[in-house]
Amino acid sequence: MEILHSLEPLLRVFWYIAIPVSIIFIIQAIMTFVGGNSMDGVTADFDSDFSDTDAPFQLFSLRNLINFLLGFSWSGIAFYNIIGSKTLLLILAIVTGIVFVAIFFVIIRQLMRLTEDDSFRIDETLYKTAEVYLTIPGNRIGKGKILISVNGSVRELEAMTDSAGPILSHTTVKVVKIENKNVLIVAKI
Repeated sequence: MEILHSLEPLLRVFWYIAIPVSIIFIIQAIMTFVGGNSMDGVTADFDSDFSDTDAPFQLFSLRNLINFLLGFSWSGIAFYNIIGSKTLLLILAIVTGIVFVAIFFVIIRQLMRLTEDDSFRIDETLYKTAEVYLTIPGNRIGKGKILISVNGSVRELEAMTDSAGPILSHTTVKVVKIENKNVLIVAKI
């Protein structure tokens, strides 16, 4: 560590921050990949109700502090000899730390999209329009099939109708009822 003592004070501070923060970051990354990361970090020192926000992670957490310090320290080290003004160097280091937290936020937000439940539920078809695929006999004497779009996915589902006559293929219909949790009752539009 005598190498660090011969450095200028600001550069020495950047290195003293960069070394432990990098080690902690590597440990966090390994724990994340092996599934050992059960929490986002240390809770904040203030009370607030964030239940109405759509934030996928805590802004004040150990992980975000590590991300900020990682960007701050390594950008300070990287640009120390390039930027002559120490004030400008500190501003650049702070901005880089904030950018690191923002990049982490974007990555977590994209990962949270993978956890969305896009599974099909027949209840979501109620009152939606569809197209008849196979003719639906009238008076509920038989079943036909409709093509209906739910959550961006087109499904082929069984359907019946209460109307007197059959509903022919390529006719637009509306789902008015769900019976037995698997048969749609439709009506012509």
